Amino acid sequence: MDVGRRELPRKLTITMWDFSWYTMTLPGEPYSDLEARFKEAVERGYNTIRICAMPFLLFTAEGKRPGPLHFGSLGEIGQRTRWYNCRGGAELDGHAHLLELFRQAKAHGCYIILSSWEYQQSPSFLAFPGLRDELAAIAPEERFMAIARSMDQLIRYIKAEGYDEQIVYTELHNEVEFGQLTEIGNAQGIAPSNVPALVGAMQPYIEGAVGYLRSVHPDILMTASYTLNEAYPKSYVAGNLQVAHFHLYIKGVLNELTEAAGIDDQHTPFPGSFVQSLLREDAPAFEEYTLPRDQEWRMDGNPVGLRLLYLHDWVEPDKWDLFLYDNYSKHKLAMLQKVDMRFEEAHEWAAHSGLPVVIGEGYVGYTPLLAGFEEGPIGKFIAEYALRKGMALGFWGMTLCSNCAPHHPFWDDVAWQQKWNRYILASQ
Repeated sequence: MDVGRRELPRKLTITMWDFSWYTMTLPGEPYSDLEARFKEAVERGYNTIRICAMPFLLFTAEGKRPGPLHFGSLGEIGQRTRWYNCRGGAELDGHAHLLELFRQAKAHGCYIILSSWEYQQSPSFLAFPGLRDELAAIAPEERFMAIARSMDQLIRYIKAEGYDEQIVYTELHNEVEFGQLTEIGNAQGIAPSNVPALVGAMQPYIEGAVGYLRSVHPDILMTASYTLNEAYPKSYVAGNLQVAHFHLYIKGVLNELTEAAGIDDQHTPFPGSFVQSLLREDAPAFEEYTLPRDQEWRMDGNPVGLRLLYLHDWVEPDKWDLFLYDNYSKHKLAMLQKVDMRFEEAHEWAAHSGLPVVIGEGYVGYTPLLAGFEEGPIGKFIAEYALRKGMALGFWGMTLCSNCAPHHPFWDDVAWQQKWNRYILASQ
């Protein structure tokens, strides 16, 4: 694919380093040595790294923010979860860390997908709430353009350092249907669960922000990240995207577990008998499972709540996996049909719009760090089914699984990643 005089890879094999590439940088944490992680990524067959580029944390609309970034953690909360298990305490020169990422990408022949998680999880890991408060203070209708202006400055910075050839494309924000960008729907009385209405309400604001980025960086493909988790008319998606970037979390049997646990039903007592049956013997009472004093702000606007974090932290992993294995057969057909339906829907819309399709996250769902269902035979089967389907439809790029990254145990399954990255690269 060509953008102006830039030649981009024929296929993208994507590993998602999300915000962990800057929240897990202390000695012994996965991203303390970016060179080593890039060597491993290339060994596994990846050519693309997808990140939260922290545009707002690093840049204002006018240029670089001064000083280092200071990172914290959620204390004891999240230590056996995915993504929330950083140690905290790092002081990081974020601009230098960003340039090192790009330096290593260039050295290893890799590309970067720029995104932002800043109206979702990433501010939860700052040591102090100042930047989080600054983000929250922006009026909902202005948030899309605020991220775009910071992203513009970040791209200018990368270009000035000579690394713009490594940007494969840029997302305005990760999963626009989830997080604080959806507050644009509040004034219209749209319920948070009404995904189609939220997607439609955000459309003009995303189009405005993407249009701005396209005008100032016409040499770089611009898009926004949507999910395929719920059904909604694709005509509600921003009409000026240059990449159809979607995520698909199928859930299925995983929904049966979380619904039985009462994760999203605040009227259901928690933890009930079902949750109690899954917990480790040393699990504390839920009432004792709290953020450190004066740290409650860390979960404000975060789409993952304390109930789910508690379950992930204190579940017995074998019991979690056994429930999913025992109940999977009831959901198997519907889970595979969801892959077919959502991928075909995305393909049809993108083909009509003349856009390449990328699946940047998936496939089963959010599981505890030490559970193995997604990395096991059924999880792999589902991922392989999705990969075959996506390649049969001619998708430009796909992730093998959201959990295939240096901060997840699945990273250690080198042979499986090599096999399926070769499959993507060999596909027409």
